[in-house]
Amino acid sequence: MTGTARSAAIIGEPEVVEDARSTGVRAGDAALTAAQIVADPAWAALKRAAEAVRPLQVKDGSIPEPSAHDEAARHVRAIVEALRHFAPLIPHDAEYLRAAAIDFEAWRDGGFGVPDFYDALDAFHPARDRRDGVAHLVVFPMYTQNGSSDRLVEAVVFEVIWPGFIAELEATDYGNALYLGLRFADFTSGYDTNSAVLFPESVAVTPRVPLGTPEGTAAALPTFTWGAIFADREAARYRRVVRAAAEITKLDLPEGAQRILDDQQLAERTFVMWDMIHDRTHMRGDLPFDPFMIKQRMPFFLYSLEELRCDLTAFREAVRLQRAAGTDDITREHAQLVQYAVIFDRIFRFSITGSRLRNYDAVGGQLLFAWMHQKGVLHWTDTQLAIDWPAVPDVVVALSDAIDDLYWASIDRPKGAHWLAAYELVSSTLTPHPASRWAAGLPREVLEGPLKGWTDLVMDDEFPLSMFFEALQKKMAVVIESTAGITGATDAA
Repeated sequence: MTGTARSAAIIGEPEVVEDARSTGVRAGDAALTAAQIVADPAWAALKRAAEAVRPLQVKDGSIPEPSAHDEAARHVRAIVEALRHFAPLIPHDAEYLRAAAIDFEAWRDGGFGVPDFYDALDAFHPARDRRDGVAHLVVFPMYTQNGSSDRLVEAVVFEVIWPGFIAELEATDYGNALYLGLRFADFTSGYDTNSAVLFPESVAVTPRVPLGTPEGTAAALPTFTWGAIFADREAARYRRVVRAAAEITKLDLPEGAQRILDDQQLAERTFVMWDMIHDRTHMRGDLPFDPFMIKQRMPFFLYSLEELRCDLTAFREAVRLQRAAGTDDITREHAQLVQYAVIFDRIFRFSITGSRLRNYDAVGGQLLFAWMHQKGVLHWTDTQLAIDWPAVPDVVVALSDAIDDLYWASIDRPKGAHWLAAYELVSSTLTPHPASRWAAGLPREVLEGPLKGWTDLVMDDEFPLSMFFEALQKKMAVVIESTAGITGATDAA
């Protein structure tokens, strides 16, 4: 807290350590592994305390009920003790763990208002040392994307997935200094969900104006230096969903695609490669707007195209790496597997997961399936799915080209014209809802008005499921539901 001013909070030499007797680890020894952290009784105490605090919190992370403060203070004391216990045992996170302990104490001493973990977040830099198997323990009041929108106390132990070929790719043509691929070790309830990301944006933080800055400097969040995706969860649910979908559709899987289903670690490495290229693509290319569309209210099919653009860029780069003469065997193998992963995750999981309420990922999956079908490389005949794999790369890259062309041309277009062109691209392949106002042509008075009126006329299910996907969704619903909270360690499928 020292040396800073606050503004209104928003929803952002070695010696033996006595408490380490259960692990046999000294403060000067190598850092604990994820398994050792989870086996330490201090982790169990921290997790219990975090779970006990959560029911006392409200959506913004505060605990407004005074009668709950004594109980909350006891749980915070347990969390703080555990954080200080682990600080010397996880030296690469020691600064963060100590800062988190101080932030928890400040939250308690301030009467459990909206939590501010600026200092802890500012001290956490997991992307500085990306090595395979490096373990981290993280505790923050935060929301979990696709888990909970409430900023509750969450605790998670994980290890980094960073094989040598990924390190080489990132250091050469695919630089992405913020990206981390992760594997779960243990977690609190917010991650016993579909959430597969850990982003600094989710942490409860109060913007600050540092001392010494010019008068009038706006308060700001700490600089975000990392973004992490739990590849083990992505891989585990992919394997379960694709295995079931292939059986239902009687799809004869290629040998490489079958290997992903049989090997969790191979699938994890494949997803790390895919995610790393996807993540960096959001800020690269001929972009007519901020691709994350922060603070913009746009038709949801634009999000469909942006996420699909990034996935298809990963697909395109995987094709390039597979075909390049100088690609090493390990990278070439994973490049082929990324192509299978993009296609099957998109058409089998994305298309039918979640509600039909502005589900932009579903539309992207539907679009890829329909494009492949209409270009003659995907066939649904005699109730059996078949794919012409030799022809697939060029057809899928052609869809990537179409989206890239849309973006390139839209640099010179007004925003509304870009929206209309994007709708034309999607609706030229996917059939809109019969009642769609967009498909019929927006009325002149709407076109002449503010863009909010355009967005208001987009239906929640603007591009309904086809008959194929309606039938598949009914057969796959239980399988997809079963993947909530799945990890590589718990997947018994």
